[in-house]
Amino acid sequence: MKFELKSKYKPIADQEEAIETLSKGVLDNKKYQTLLGVTGSGKTFVMANIIEKVQRPTLIISHNKTLAAQLYQELRDFFPNNAVSYFVSYYDFYQPEAYIPSTDTYIEKDADINETIDKLRLAATANLLTRPDTIVVASVSCIYNIGSPREYGHFVFEFTEGMKIKREQVIDRIVDLQYERSEFGFNRGTFRVRGDSIDIYPAYLDEALRIELTEEGIKKVERINPITGSKVPESEFHSSSFVLYPAKHFMTNPDSYKDVFINIKSDLNTRVKELKNEGKLLEAHRLAQKVTYDMEMIQEVGYVKGIENYSRYFDGRSPGDPPFSLLDYFSEPYKDKWMLLVDESHMTFPQIRGMFNGDLARKQTLIDYGFRLPSALDNRPLRFEEFMRRVPNFIASSATPSEWEVSMSQGKSVELLVRPTGIPDPEVEIRPVKNQVADVIEEIKKTTAKKQRTLVTTLTKKTAEDLTTYLNEQGLKVQYLHSDVATLDRTDILDDLRNGRYDVLVGINLLREGLDLPEVSLVAILDADKEGFLRSDVTLIQTMGRAARHVEGRVIMYADKVTGSMQRALDEVARRRKYQIEYNKKHYIIPRSVEKPIREKLIEHEPSERAPWVFGSKEPIYESLPHLEINSMTPMEKKRLIKNLTTEMRLAAQDLNFELAAEIRDKIREINV
Repeated sequence: MKFELKSKYKPIADQEEAIETLSKGVLDNKKYQTLLGVTGSGKTFVMANIIEKVQRPTLIISHNKTLAAQLYQELRDFFPNNAVSYFVSYYDFYQPEAYIPSTDTYIEKDADINETIDKLRLAATANLLTRPDTIVVASVSCIYNIGSPREYGHFVFEFTEGMKIKREQVIDRIVDLQYERSEFGFNRGTFRVRGDSIDIYPAYLDEALRIELTEEGIKKVERINPITGSKVPESEFHSSSFVLYPAKHFMTNPDSYKDVFINIKSDLNTRVKELKNEGKLLEAHRLAQKVTYDMEMIQEVGYVKGIENYSRYFDGRSPGDPPFSLLDYFSEPYKDKWMLLVDESHMTFPQIRGMFNGDLARKQTLIDYGFRLPSALDNRPLRFEEFMRRVPNFIASSATPSEWEVSMSQGKSVELLVRPTGIPDPEVEIRPVKNQVADVIEEIKKTTAKKQRTLVTTLTKKTAEDLTTYLNEQGLKVQYLHSDVATLDRTDILDDLRNGRYDVLVGINLLREGLDLPEVSLVAILDADKEGFLRSDVTLIQTMGRAARHVEGRVIMYADKVTGSMQRALDEVARRRKYQIEYNKKHYIIPRSVEKPIREKLIEHEPSERAPWVFGSKEPIYESLPHLEINSMTPMEKKRLIKNLTTEMRLAAQDLNFELAAEIRDKIREINV
């Protein structure tokens, strides 16, 4: 299976040079390379050409899920006949297990797993173990523990038509792979038995499998539609054999339970003695009770909530050893013959560096107070040095690479400063901060009259939301976009901007890198002279680049003085603009706006509530509960109330306000009764 790029475009001279240089570097075992590519220069197209030229399994890491989704869609279009996968955190809502000593509050792990994203994650690992023509687009969640690829790869059920096997044996093998038997609901990760027919819904596929058996063995294997039960036409699929992969990443081998339990009990006894010696009798009793219960559950059903905290024992790792992550699913089958591309590397690398310490602080509290064994510390993200040891090479791609990336590339970057469309970097105008909102409204109206779109960046989420409300009151079609908006909703909002449902997006940091919005001709940066991360030269260059896909692209900075960051950003944009204009003159290029179709949705889903208000109130629903007559509500009103409370619970968890999140969770359960 080879990577085969499908595109109606051919690389221009600058792109061809970048492709040749970077591909040769990978094949010559050059470990670290950097691509400096301006917005709209075709970095993704260059990446795709490098993948085709190098012919190695490829991991692409992006620093946020929105950009990862966009990359996944683009690469899926470029490689329709290859395995392109999407691997991001699968939680719509995640409240980690935590303990707050000051209030003696224990908060149990609670999560709302997005089934579709879980399917895509499982598909990614299954593809890696079966197909060398695999591309995985991932967020930084790829450095978190997901269990051993060897264990996952061993837990497969290979079956074929004519295979001699009994019905009970088939069921036992499916159960071993953590599939649940369900006669009433048929969802991913479940199976059902109807006479001599067994239907399985693999956790990583869109179709189900039907195994028909006789007394002698398997008579027929076919794919079916999981909703209608009808057979998938043979033109789409025809095979007499199949390999079924597990329904979960964390798999445990029952044959090793005895040794594993001996080790867990030994560590438990040691830890209980330590706690008793410190006078922590309550903590010692609590730990003994919890670990004993967990072991009984694993022994009986093979799984327990929080089994990942015991992963070190099942993986055979020593204390302190790094966990298995998605990187191991590349290195296990392919050794060092795979490739890493880091998108928007100036943001992605710092994120990878910071993941370990945040996880450590929360877990240490749980261990100190007897909620977890010290082995819980080994269920963690990779440290940065561990990450670097696991990657055979990388190509860092960014419009503004950091000094670290350039230094790792021996001080050299491959530059991609020309846009195939001929569009130069936008012109930049600086206006005073006074009356900036009134001024930006006028500019938005002018832009909207030309059926073009606008991006406005603020400094805080609250300001973004307040400005959105005010602009809506002025009759503009506006939506905000920031980290509190659900992952899958972000892509929908961007599509809505492009198709005209909104004329303006207001945001903070999500409007910086990589967004492919050809309809945007105006970028307005409020309070541009407030020095800091959100108004650094790198941020300003990235933000201004959003207007570089439209031939009439322009930027307005609202500032009362030109800061050092502003000046550096202006100088760099001017350099790039001059380079493009000279290139256009030399090659007789007339600039034209990018034309790009709106792709089908990454995942079909029900949109989330984007604002946690109901009944016309602007007060948070949880705070107004004492004034609501819940018992007199209709079922529909209760359903709407629960939906909005769930939104507030998720926001509280994202703000690390776990006590409030737990209170709201309990109230939701109470209303549900």
